Amino acid sequence: MKLLSVVIPCYNSQEYMTTCIESLLPGREDVEILIVNDGSVDRTGEIADEYAKKYPAVVKAIHQENGGHGEAVNAGIRKATGVYLKVVDSDDWVDIRAYLKILNTLKDWAAEKKSVDMIISNFVYEKEGAKYKKIMKYDNVLPEETVFTWDDIGLFRKGQYILMHSVIYRTQLLRDCGLELPKHTFYVDNLYVYTPLQYVNHIYYINVDFYRYYIGREDQSVQENIMIKRIDQQIQVNKLLIEQVELEKIKQPKLRHYMLRHLEIVTVVSAILLIRSGTMENLKKKTELWNFIKNKDLHLYHQLRYGIMGQLIHLPGRAGRAISVGAYKISQRLVGFN
Repeated sequence: MKLLSVVIPCYNSQEYMTTCIESLLPGREDVEILIVNDGSVDRTGEIADEYAKKYPAVVKAIHQENGGHGEAVNAGIRKATGVYLKVVDSDDWVDIRAYLKILNTLKDWAAEKKSVDMIISNFVYEKEGAKYKKIMKYDNVLPEETVFTWDDIGLFRKGQYILMHSVIYRTQLLRDCGLELPKHTFYVDNLYVYTPLQYVNHIYYINVDFYRYYIGREDQSVQENIMIKRIDQQIQVNKLLIEQVELEKIKQPKLRHYMLRHLEIVTVVSAILLIRSGTMENLKKKTELWNFIKNKDLHLYHQLRYGIMGQLIHLPGRAGRAISVGAYKISQRLVGFN
């Protein structure tokens, strides 16, 4: 059994997937690298096969009809043999020294027959053209290099979230919780990280800048203009987050508080993008989203609607919408996201 399975969802990734794969090869035979070719029409599948042939003990190529990022992750979870699982997008990469420290930790646990449900590490926004690199760290809120529970965590700051880039899950936990990401849908990374949290009991934080999250490709799904074009998929994921987790049933107060804040930022992003589009159709969709939340869970609606961010995105009229967008732009610059 491998210590770590790394799933690389690939769709027409021939231009950049090699950098991602090469950064993971130093893990050697402790790791399995699952390259999922999601119906690509360029050389992605050939490159995956070349690596699988060259490194048969480490790399596996999985070929499937196009099902989207979520179905590629699903395929990786189904095929994984590692004790732990990490998703690395094909245009991102990992820091080798941080990677080896994480693997050494997993080796020690294997020797001691110890395990946790989730490992958290830092990630770096590798934003094209940015003068300074923004690092998402958790050392102010999580105990370092010790096993802990939700009761032991501090309060997350605004703009500080556990994202797909920062988590490694125990593989069996992902299977046991029934995680199944929707096909042909973008932004499912929110579901990937959020839905299993309610099943996580034991956590470990390694304070290393492991994941390098590249932002800069014109066709990247997180570019704002593309997110507006795909706003229905963002809304779909937003609704699934609400449907799949009943916050009031979560017993740990600090976990419930964190998940509320995470849901809040996803909902705010949905609303801001709908406002930014400038169309009456999308302003109606904003109203429909909030009505969905209200009908689904009135208590949750009040928590989201009447918090600071909820009130900000409901300022009336054009002037109110301009203020909402302005505040969002400031947040983009401060936090570093797109």
